[in-house]
This record gives sequence, structure tokens and C-alpha cells, in this order.
Amino acid sequence: MRRTPIILIAIFMLTMAASPVFALGTIRIEPHAFDLPDPMVVSSPATFNITVTQHTAYDPQIFLVMTKACYEGLTGNVTVTWTGGNLNFTPANFTPANTGKAPPSTPDADYTVASLQDHLEVPHSENIYYAVAPFLSAPITKTNQTFIVTLPSTSPKMLVYAIGKSEATGDYDNRVPNTRPGLVVPEPSIILATLAAFGALGLYSIKKKKPSA
Repeated sequence: MRRTPIILIAIFMLTMAASPVFALGTIRIEPHAFDLPDPMVVSSPATFNITVTQHTAYDPQIFLVMTKACYEGLTGNVTVTWTGGNLNFTPANFTPANTGKAPPSTPDADYTVASLQDHLEVPHSENIYYAVAPFLSAPITKTNQTFIVTLPSTSPKMLVYAIGKSEATGDYDNRVPNTRPGLVVPEPSIILATLAAFGALGLYSIKKKKPSA
């Protein structure tokens, strides 16, 4: 009986579970009005709900990531407000990056820049712009909290994530899963195309249901 492969697999799984580089992904940010596989909000300001599925997230930080076009199109500060507080991100608060990981000061809960570029649908050679700061007046728990993001840009396209600590005195090791951006504000042309597609689908349904003469 071959036990060696089974033992090796067990050791590998235990190593993965103990390794600090595998961040928890239990923080959830949900759009107020939309709930798609990749949540999408097409207006600003936008209201969001934030909870955890498990592992209370202490010392929560908001992590904003936008395209170069969005950054260059900023007409004011990006604001985040919640009960008891607010943040104002100026253009100078955003850091450009096109390689590596972000945010770099939280190595156990960071994201690869390449994956963020993919979510924003920009080339890997193009800079993205990110900012991170403490937010909310309490840890993130299973009890819903609400916050509002305002994005003043002539070309709005931004992701909203959150990171936190699973232990109050520990490292940042919890985050929004990388495959579920909290927010994507599409380009105006994409919004129009989406609305046109829904309109065409509705017209098709009406015609299909219309009784024959």
C-alpha cells in the first residue's frame, strides 16, 4: 500500500494552512443595488455594505484602485464616509504601480498588481493608482456596516477593497477575495452598451410574447 504520497499531501496541506502568505478572504463588500458575480455599481456616490463571513477583521483599511484614465480624470477628492467618520483622498494620495503587489505594507493581505490590472481591464504595462487608509469606527463583523464612496472623475473606473487583521494585535491577513471587486464603475460607453443590451432583451421579450393576429 502506497502511503508516501498521502503523507506528502497531508504535510503539504498543513504547511499551506500554517503559512502566513495565504491570506484569509472572508471580508465581503456588496453593492447596495447590484449583486452580480463581479459586483458592479454604475453611479457615484455609491453605497456599500461590508461584513465578514468569519474571522472578525480588526483595524480595517479601505483599499482603492483605479485606472490611469480615472486618475487623470479626477475633478476632486475621492471621499469615503461612514457613521462616525470620513476620508478624503486627494490625487496625491494615490500611488502608481504596474508591477509587484499592493498595498506593499501588508504582505499577508496584498493583491498582485497584475490581477488588479486584469480586473480593471488595462494592459499590464499601464500604471494603476491605489490608496489605502484606516476606515470604519469598529471592526468588521458579521453585523452589516454601511459606507459611501464618491468618485468624481470624467473617466470613472475604480475597485474598492478592504483589508483587516484576524487578531487585534496581529498582522493584516484578511481581505476581500481578489476575484470579487467591491466596485467597478465602468466607462460611460460600457454603461450605455449595457443599458442598450437590456433594452434590446426587453424588446425581444415583448415581441416574443405578443399574440399572433
